[in-house]
Amino acid sequence: MQIDSNLGMYLVRATEAAALNSGRWMGRADKHAADQSAVDAMRLALLSVPFNGVVVIGEGEKDEAPMLYTGDRVGTGEGVEMDIAVDPVEGTALVAEGRPGAISVVAAAERGTMYQWQGIAYMDKIVVAEEAEDMIDINAPVADNIKRVARALGKKISDVLVVVLDRPRHKDLIRQIREAGARISLIDHGDVSAGVMATVPNPAADMLMGIGGAPEAVVKACALKCTGGAIQCKVWPRNDEERILCLEQGLDLNRVYTTNDLVSSENVFFAATGITTGGFLDGVEYMGGGARTYSIVMRSLSGTMRYLQAYHRWDKLMQISEIPYDPDGDLSRRIR
Repeated sequence: MQIDSNLGMYLVRATEAAALNSGRWMGRADKHAADQSAVDAMRLALLSVPFNGVVVIGEGEKDEAPMLYTGDRVGTGEGVEMDIAVDPVEGTALVAEGRPGAISVVAAAERGTMYQWQGIAYMDKIVVAEEAEDMIDINAPVADNIKRVARALGKKISDVLVVVLDRPRHKDLIRQIREAGARISLIDHGDVSAGVMATVPNPAADMLMGIGGAPEAVVKACALKCTGGAIQCKVWPRNDEERILCLEQGLDLNRVYTTNDLVSSENVFFAATGITTGGFLDGVEYMGGGARTYSIVMRSLSGTMRYLQAYHRWDKLMQISEIPYDPDGDLSRRIR
């Protein structure tokens, strides 16, 4: 069945709901509550989307996650069949600790077009914008990639900004970037947002490099289908157990996965809403009786990127929604 409507506008309601609920836990040192509140709200919102969706990138397996687990079905059950990738809170620690950069993300593509990982946690990645997509080679030296990207962007090497997760495993990568002469932005969390913000117009960074989550690679690829740009990545087993698992699944540790390997559909939707203000999106702003959110919605087929600023009124939302946007609100007035 042809997808003839912009499902992104439905998906952003799900990321808004997740962000509005999770944002209430900002700085309250409770990662579980920040995540669970987002999961609950996102799933309720996704159930009203007019598609037959199956979560292929989710919160984990069914026995680990009661909702939005891999294989969970969302949507009304009618219409086009879709693969769904969710990250209700990218950066639960950021929310719990009151730090910048947490977002809520949903992506969707035609059924069977998203790569599904089984037990593989990490990948080595490089992400760049459209202008440099033909210039990168993950097997090449770090300095060579930076030099090529600088040339493609019309920048000096000293102008190039590379985003890297601040992890001990990246000690050598950071050294090589410094020796190449580029600048570095170290982030605590936020692999998806860092990759996306390097590919949107007027990007805050030029490259993402380093080892991060394998599921997040698929989510980033969905965004890249909309923004342009490229991701290259390789499976990165953490230990012998994961290395054996890769071999059992027939995975080639030397294979380079590209954007099209991770999501092959040409009609992809991506939505994200800021939870705590960061370099990609502003966070939720709460007011008496409501809140303001900041989101991005993208569709690959049209190439459209929409930045949305939305104001939400509790007295209206709590009459029509099962989502507890206002924990202290009057639920007796809800419209059935």
